[in-house]
Amino acid sequence: MITRMIAVNFNNKSIMEKSTPVKHTDRQYDETEEDCKDIFLKKTRDYGTSWRVLRTISIADQLYIKARRIRTLQETGQGRVGEDKKGEFIAMVNYGIIGLIQLSLGADTPDELSPEEAESLYNAKAAHARSVMRDKNHDYGEAWREMSQESFVDLILMKILRIRQIVANDGATLISEGIDSNFTDIINYSLFALILIGEGLHSS
Repeated sequence: MITRMIAVNFNNKSIMEKSTPVKHTDRQYDETEEDCKDIFLKKTRDYGTSWRVLRTISIADQLYIKARRIRTLQETGQGRVGEDKKGEFIAMVNYGIIGLIQLSLGADTPDELSPEEAESLYNAKAAHARSVMRDKNHDYGEAWREMSQESFVDLILMKILRIRQIVANDGATLISEGIDSNFTDIINYSLFALILIGEGLHSS
């Protein structure tokens, strides 16, 4: 779908048409999530489902490490290890989905899952995150497109700290969203950041 802008030169009566692509959030979201899943599946084939031993607090700590590193890169502009900000956001998408998977599996689920089982679980949690994204996008009108990368990272860190506090409270909340909602928000903030990196609007 293309939106056309008409520029008229009144001096020589010429008309110039310029085409600009309309942002397709659903398509961008799906393509970005597929890139994250591809990395998840490749690592699953390399390492198996070793992430199954991670408890919620461990997943929160891994997310914290990733988010803090992005914040350090934002503030200093320098990094000594190979992973760039884009790679860290991808990792946060996948750790967020792992967090949702772990919350949904019973204690009797084996640690080692087949790649097919892991992919099925990944797809289910990614579909949930996408549904939440579409609902919030409808209500907030894609406000995320005007946000800075720094804001995404700060919000992700806030969500991580909330998860830590809920874990410390033995999973109980009085009026607040639960751990699963915070993982879902981390996934979506990270995907939004990746979309804007892909558009060249945020640094990678």
